[in-house]
Amino acid sequence: MDAALADHVRAASAAARRHALAFKAPSGKDALPWSVIEAFDAKIRGHVARDPRIEDERDRVLIAAVKLAETPVEEGEDSIAEARAHLVDAIAYLEQAVLRFGLVNREGAKRGYGTYGQPVGSRD
Repeated sequence: MDAALADHVRAASAAARRHALAFKAPSGKDALPWSVIEAFDAKIRGHVARDPRIEDERDRVLIAAVKLAETPVEEGEDSIAEARAHLVDAIAYLEQAVLRFGLVNREGAKRGYGTYGQPVGSRD
């Protein structure tokens, strides 16, 4: 059975996707990477045990967000759409990594997100 934190993971991923899909260059390009992972950092990151696989996927989301933010408008809609799709994929991989590898830490257990050491989601 999934930990209660799994619902927060899904909600954070949905919020990240909304930010990615709503981004219009060039406004807010410096804020995009942080806005995309804001919900993840606020609701998830401090409540799961540190795992390099999750951190790698978080970094991948940041890199993809920077690439989208820095894609020149002059390159055309196809380039922007490709960068946006790459970011949305990275968000999905982060969600999957947390659900697959994440374990509720002590802080998460205190908050009622599951029991200490409980997997966030199913392992399959």
